[in-house]
Amino acid sequence: ALGGLLYIAGPATVYGLCAVLFLVASGLSASLRIERKPPHRDPPTLATLFAGIAFIRRQRALLGAISLDLFAVLLGGAAALFPVYARDILHTGPWGLGLLRSAPAIGALATAAWLAHHPLQRRAGAMMFGGVAVFGVATIVFGLSRSFALSLAALVVLGTADMVSVVVRQSLVQLRTPDAMRGRVSAVNSMFIGASNQLGEFESGVTAAWFGTVPSVVIGGIGTLLVVALWMRMFRELVHVDAIDAERESISGPPGDGKRPANPRH
Repeated sequence: ALGGLLYIAGPATVYGLCAVLFLVASGLSASLRIERKPPHRDPPTLATLFAGIAFIRRQRALLGAISLDLFAVLLGGAAALFPVYARDILHTGPWGLGLLRSAPAIGALATAAWLAHHPLQRRAGAMMFGGVAVFGVATIVFGLSRSFALSLAALVVLGTADMVSVVVRQSLVQLRTPDAMRGRVSAVNSMFIGASNQLGEFESGVTAAWFGTVPSVVIGGIGTLLVVALWMRMFRELVHVDAIDAERESISGPPGDGKRPANPRH
């Protein structure tokens, strides 16, 4: 959130501070004590290579949550067009671009702090879908706005809504995955997140070239809302997820196959 504001002081200040913070983070990471245990390694086969994907396909709640984020961000991401908005639509210049880039992070940071003290207790699945829907609406408002203040407000709301869906999704990934599979499932989740961000920027550029900057963002927001409606019909069990901390299932089986027990605890 501070990066956009610090850019007002010039790129040298931003990159210099980033370098210092990376050094501090490296030093703190090196000071961590790690308990080393002999790792359990499965034979390297195609089954173990794709075990994370196979497990997610069997767990419909995980499949729905991860794919919802993939397609919502793929369609609704507008960050790649912020420079165009700052220069040609909002007429704010570099300092305004910095604020635009900071706004979603400010909303996300405030929401993360709030959720740390007031965790979601009920209707977590509905809250996740609601967060993605608000993300889509905020994207549409930003796309249509000609007011710099309204655009900032829309982006703050966008970051807030995105953080709600992120918290629910990441919690489901952690609590619905057995220890032996968590690394592979997290790797698939990270791959989806990275792909959605980068492909979303590509989609924004292509649609902006075809239809124009404003229609590109608005179409993306509408697409996000359509994805939410479709996913709520396809993954009804995800809509009815209630308390996140009650969703852990006793999943057992060989570490490489991610099989569920005959009588899972819900």
